[in-house]
Amino acid sequence: MAAGAGYCHGVAPRSAFAPHRHLVGIADLDAAAIGVVLDLADRYQAIAAEPVKKLATLRGKTVINLFFENSTRTRTSFEIAAKRLSADAVNISPSSSSAAKGETLLDTAKNLDAMGPDVVVVRHAMGGAPHLLARTLRCAVVNAGDGQHEHPTQALLDAATMRRHKGGIDGLEVAIVGDLAHSRVARSNLLCLTKLGARVRLCAPWTLIPPGLTELGGEVTRTRSRVTTRLEDALDGADVVMMLRVQHERTSGEAPRFANPREFSRTYGLSARTLKFAKPDAIVMHPGPINRGVELAPDVADSGRAVILEQVSWGVAVRMAVLELLAGDAAA
Repeated sequence: MAAGAGYCHGVAPRSAFAPHRHLVGIADLDAAAIGVVLDLADRYQAIAAEPVKKLATLRGKTVINLFFENSTRTRTSFEIAAKRLSADAVNISPSSSSAAKGETLLDTAKNLDAMGPDVVVVRHAMGGAPHLLARTLRCAVVNAGDGQHEHPTQALLDAATMRRHKGGIDGLEVAIVGDLAHSRVARSNLLCLTKLGARVRLCAPWTLIPPGLTELGGEVTRTRSRVTTRLEDALDGADVVMMLRVQHERTSGEAPRFANPREFSRTYGLSARTLKFAKPDAIVMHPGPINRGVELAPDVADSGRAVILEQVSWGVAVRMAVLELLAGDAAA
């Protein structure tokens, strides 16, 4: 199917998302709620091509980006998303907050909540941090990545990119390859894509495959996903190939999981040669940042098969949709 042909299959009723006050994980959403986000993102994606990209949807609202981990794409796209909806966006990092003086995450969040924001977007190295805030704060909470747990808006933007290119998610064969043990992107994508009807192949050396990964979503992920340690098996006939970065920053204190980057690249890196195992029209994805020459060869990353920069573009549209659904007047 040509890119963009028929990728929006009707509009899901907003009532399907209405019960959700927060977005802390894909695990909390069903297929209908995911569809609401993707359909609204379709509308917002078109705004990126307009001379004036600003809407009044969230005028008078305040979005706080509370990032305790480094980020380029996620934090910037949340800020742009808020500003395109006319919300006031405030960015806070640990070095510029009282966390540097020893203040706890919960105390920081409570003090921010006392100022009356409408949404707090939080990224934290501790799994479950957004869930803690969602149980405590009066405002909406969005998970921008928590430890090795989930990264829900990344999965949503990935699904939006796939839908744009493939006409839908149901029935797609998706290969997710790389550091599965430390990847919150892999977990959220596994949950999201299987809920939407895709079949997911998870590929890594055994040392980077966490036990029970295919059980995360119960019967849905158990029946629609499988694990392999052979790259060729994962790529065989795949419609989408998603490569993951080896997350060295999360392996401090661990025993080495593989020999060295060169060996990892030789066995699990995506090159022009190994990409031939996938379908001729398969797209290549990556959540970024890329370790060029490790999980992804430069000639593949820069090829016409790669949609990595499109993922970044869809990130703004998806995060606009999420912010509107949680902070817009209809959500009040």
